[in-house]
Amino acid sequence: MIDNCKVRIKEIFTSIQGEGPYVGYKQLFIRFCNCNLKCNYCDTDFLDGSEYEEYDVNGLLEKVSEFSNYHSISLTGGEPLLSTDFLKEFLPQTGQKIYLETNATLASKLQEIKPFIDIISADIKLESASGMKESFKFHDKFFENCRGVETFAKIVFNKQITEDEIIKSCELGKKYNIELILQPQMSEDKMTVTSEFAEKILDKFLERYKNIRIIPQVHKFLNLR
Repeated sequence: MIDNCKVRIKEIFTSIQGEGPYVGYKQLFIRFCNCNLKCNYCDTDFLDGSEYEEYDVNGLLEKVSEFSNYHSISLTGGEPLLSTDFLKEFLPQTGQKIYLETNATLASKLQEIKPFIDIISADIKLESASGMKESFKFHDKFFENCRGVETFAKIVFNKQITEDEIIKSCELGKKYNIELILQPQMSEDKMTVTSEFAEKILDKFLERYKNIRIIPQVHKFLNLR
């Protein structure tokens, strides 16, 4: 065990998963501080260093034990994979199903904790929405390392989505046989695109790859965290 291994946690709470194929399940969310990206559409104030709790492994295990009746523990952020030293010690001791929410850019970090992960909710970052350039080369390496673990990819899109982004996303889906979840970019509890536009984009994806659904951020409609 790593002595004095600690991690900064923004918040710990139970709520309803509002994104992807596990929408509607109750989860215990552990939100990690810090991220290696800064996406244009990010709605999480995870970098506010003035508001966090610092935990060692035993402290976080004790905190987690206060909660019950949930489907899985969602590691979210921020980017949880920035804390792999901590997670290697923490995860084997939880005794719970682990659901990793990640920006899918830290392939080598995933390898360090892969044996302890049950479900991977990975992002595909479109430059048109996130502002991140050359994301697909990072995602390609990441999804290669996801093999053997249940994995799906979320794709936040807006009106600026391009044909090239659609093609590259579908190529990734085919290559790694993963479900793609299209997620219209939100502004508070409203989609930034019309329903007609969202359906049009879904059809464009379906022309190239069939394992695709469109699921907005349901927790925002429900006014949940």
